[in-house]
Amino acid sequence: MAGPHLQQPSFLLATLKADCVNKPFVQRCHDLETVIEEFPAKELHGIFPWLVESIFGSLDGIIVGWNLRCLQGRTNPTEYSVALDFLDPSGPMMKLVYKLQAEEYRYDFPVSYLPGPVKASIQEQVLPECSLYHNKVQFPSSGGLGLNLALNPFEYYMFYFAISLITQKNSPVTHHVSPSNSAYFILVDTYLKCFLPTEGSVLPPPSSNPGGAIPSPAPRSPAVPFTSYGMHHTSLLKRHIAHQPSVNADPASQEIWRSETLLQIFVEMWLHHYSLEMYQKMQSPHVKESFKPTEEHVLVVRLLVKHLHAFSNSLKPEPLSPSTHSHTASPLEEFKRVVIPRFVQEKLYIFLQHCFGHWPLDASFRAVLEMWLSYLQPWRYAPEKLPQSAEPLPRSVSDKWAAFIQENLLMYTKLFVGFLNRALRTDLVSPKNALMVFRVAKVFAQPNLAEMILKGEQLFLEPELVIPHRQHRLFMTPTLGGSFFSSWPPTITDASFKVKSHVYSLEGQDFQYKQMFGTEVRNLVLKLAQLICQAQQTAKSISDHSAETMASQSFFSWFRFTPSDMNGSYTGNDLDEIGQDSIKKTDEYLEKALEYLCQIFKLNEAQLTQMMMKCGTAQDENGKKQLPDCIESEDGLILTPLGRYQIINGLRRFEVQYQGDTELQPIRSYENATLVRLLFRLSSVLNERFADQMDVLCSRQDFVGRLCRYHLTNPHLIQKIRYSPVVKDGTSQNWGPRISLRFLASYRTLISLLMIYFIASWFYIGPVGCTFIILIGYFLYAVIMTFFSEGWKPHEH
Repeated sequence: MAGPHLQQPSFLLATLKADCVNKPFVQRCHDLETVIEEFPAKELHGIFPWLVESIFGSLDGIIVGWNLRCLQGRTNPTEYSVALDFLDPSGPMMKLVYKLQAEEYRYDFPVSYLPGPVKASIQEQVLPECSLYHNKVQFPSSGGLGLNLALNPFEYYMFYFAISLITQKNSPVTHHVSPSNSAYFILVDTYLKCFLPTEGSVLPPPSSNPGGAIPSPAPRSPAVPFTSYGMHHTSLLKRHIAHQPSVNADPASQEIWRSETLLQIFVEMWLHHYSLEMYQKMQSPHVKESFKPTEEHVLVVRLLVKHLHAFSNSLKPEPLSPSTHSHTASPLEEFKRVVIPRFVQEKLYIFLQHCFGHWPLDASFRAVLEMWLSYLQPWRYAPEKLPQSAEPLPRSVSDKWAAFIQENLLMYTKLFVGFLNRALRTDLVSPKNALMVFRVAKVFAQPNLAEMILKGEQLFLEPELVIPHRQHRLFMTPTLGGSFFSSWPPTITDASFKVKSHVYSLEGQDFQYKQMFGTEVRNLVLKLAQLICQAQQTAKSISDHSAETMASQSFFSWFRFTPSDMNGSYTGNDLDEIGQDSIKKTDEYLEKALEYLCQIFKLNEAQLTQMMMKCGTAQDENGKKQLPDCIESEDGLILTPLGRYQIINGLRRFEVQYQGDTELQPIRSYENATLVRLLFRLSSVLNERFADQMDVLCSRQDFVGRLCRYHLTNPHLIQKIRYSPVVKDGTSQNWGPRISLRFLASYRTLISLLMIYFIASWFYIGPVGCTFIILIGYFLYAVIMTFFSEGWKPHEH
């Protein structure tokens, strides 16, 4: 009977592979459910690796699998619901996992696809700190060069599920896919709620044998000699069982391993792509970045962070007698107590450090920002009820969160400084960037939060006491307290030690801490406040410019004959497309952000008023913005570093205009190219023939001279030249009086003339008579304008 049993799995596998090509998705899932129910574990063992890969895709990203990241209920409702049901914690796939788990099968997972720090550590035969990898590393049986992890079915399934978020970057993604509505995102949420429940205990796995239990993974002897580094924590399950007289007395102790394994896999696959040493090396511009997280990746991590806060906050209140704690707390309750500081804090901190330093300076950073703010506010996910109050006052942060803030001090302070450095390099006129500054300022301005952060900094900066046994305390857990701390001041010293231990464990003993409420950071905040004021002025000027542009585009502007925009400057900006509503939002965001920053850092009101007045005087006498910061030299204006910064961020700009001969400027889109060339030749002939006569006429001091100067000279260029950093030689050019007929090549002028001729035909006025009337009317207009134009700068807008 051995022969048929050995050949059966390959036949079953071939049949299922053929079904993938010939049958629709819903039918395949139904057939797979039947196979899982009817076939024994020995035969299902052979198809399990193929099935996992066909669902989540291959590790190299070539096989896409079911493409769960793009599968949405709005576009594919049938496949979406079938996939979720099949992969549900109580669905057919997990039944297969538990069926194979009962037989203690093992599956190889290549080390080469693990995150960078773990892969490098294993390849150097150094045991990683995470207990997930302990006793699992093996050489390949075929004598190959690669190392493998021998994983149980649950680990193997979750490894593939978690890593598919990273490996399937090149999967076909449509433009209308929302990551938070995808099947993958929903499954992550479902698995977190099932294996890390906020209420009750972890549900037992479905078992085909009544009363049967799925055993937790047994320890295995290592196949490779490893050297452990650091202080790695043993599994919570093993520690709890060591204190239990009988494992069967507490059924939860048999299942807590799934919760711990799930969390470790998610954290390792999604966050552990950088170690402290790798992050420090990446600060060099010569080091190529090995891993770039996507916005979808960050959204999934934020979901994990939010659920872990809810999971941790669902911890039952500790008993009054601490001596009974270790004997009464269940494994799940103990897991809730240490889940964030032990499993998440360090890796998330380094992950955020990388994102703050390497993420593009665009609006997509909002995903990283919200993940960071979610971690900083565990009180948002606490189950406590708020008291009903008549006034909607901002919620004050309770003092009970002081320990969390102190033990995560760098998350608040150093990353805040990192955000300040990003904000100083972004365009705050953009509503999306202004919203990010507003969000951070609003979170840190919550009542009592800044005071608790300041208290944490004071604890860290407390002078060290001379303690001979200082190093031994690093290996003590908070529950061991006792007589060792009796010689210390009871509360403050212990809290100070916790803060220092947190900072030095994340940044090393040589770390130079930069105080969030120190002078250096305060100066950065003042710079940001100044930029906010400048951005508000810029948004106002853009709004005014847009209003003027709309007002000038009236029907009667079609009847103007002067070439008003031929020599005008380009004052447009990408921000012109924002719209009035968005500009109002920008102003609201920036105004509230400035108010919150004043609350957080107790900024001087007089200093801010002076700063805003200084920004308000950025308007010159014509209502235009000041030039960017420049210095005057022999060759003209030269931008300073501040001026370059102002231009890059859209705070100030030069009016870009054509500085050469106005007759030779490029043909515009609103001009007829043939007419421009013909009229230029005609103008050139007239100017060449009558140049002396025009000079004589324009040099006269009577009314005729003024009339000729109004029409034949062009002081527009000299009047506006100060708005552009050109060489001084260019400002002294004088083109003299001349005739310019180029305005007749404008489509606007031509259409206006055609409309006038068409209207005149209604009154039985012929083309010659109409032309004579136009010339007489314009001559009268020119005479009137000449009377009132003494000292006026013509053609200036």
